[in-house]
Amino acid sequence: MTTVIHGIDELKSMVGRHLGWSDYHQVTQEQINAFAEATGDHQWIHVDVEKAKAGPFGSTIAHGYLTLSLVPMLLAQVMQVESVAMGVNYGANKIRFPAPVPSGSRVRLGATVAGIEEFQGGVQNLVDVTIEVEGASKPSLVAQLVFRYYL
Repeated sequence: MTTVIHGIDELKSMVGRHLGWSDYHQVTQEQINAFAEATGDHQWIHVDVEKAKAGPFGSTIAHGYLTLSLVPMLLAQVMQVESVAMGVNYGANKIRFPAPVPSGSRVRLGATVAGIEEFQGGVQNLVDVTIEVEGASKPSLVAQLVFRYYL
């Protein structure tokens, strides 16, 4: 369920709050192959299904940056900030990939509003996100993202 946040004051009141989880999204081999084509990263662990069966994970795995690229789609299911003039992705303070995302697995994203920093004309919002594979013991992505909202 999406948490709709109405304006900066309400966003400030959310600091420290876990906003919930997205729906699950299946990461397919076709999606991994398309990402490899788009980025030029054709490492066998991602695209060679037969060779990857004998590799360290027993199957192909998604690129770490493919996992990161799922954040906008999944985060939109968790939170939306309204009543601002504009919002932009400003970057990330930390990104880690503790565990692989095997081809065919299902992932979901959880988000916590970690902080708010004011700047002239708006606020900078820090959001801690986690992407986990269904049934896995460790997350596949942990990151602190930075968004700017302008008044």
